[in-house]
Amino acid sequence: MDVTTYLAAVPEARREALVRLRALCLEELTGFEEGIAYGMPVYVRAGGTEGEIAWANQKQYISFYLLRTDVRDAFADRLAPHDMGKACLRFRNPAKVDFDLLRDLLRATARAGHGEVC
Repeated sequence: MDVTTYLAAVPEARREALVRLRALCLEELTGFEEGIAYGMPVYVRAGGTEGEIAWANQKQYISFYLLRTDVRDAFADRLAPHDMGKACLRFRNPAKVDFDLLRDLLRATARAGHGEVC
């Protein structure tokens, strides 16, 4: 499966938000390779072995996985008001995805260089 096939299977109500999220990832994560791991789109830094960013359509929400601990720590104040697990930012309403925050997280990840992934 590739990401285009993944998106084609997403319910229409969430597809637009996920297509936009993918476009952001492709735009901001230069030097990363897009693939599928654990059944979801993942972005691995060229020469790396672990995904640093991933996202998924879940049953109740859209998940954005911010797997870099240093980036999460740097954005702790902006992440605090959101529904978030250890590394999973959840958006229950596709119309309320904070694309400005996601763009900033993607840029910070791309600039960070190699680092610790949870």
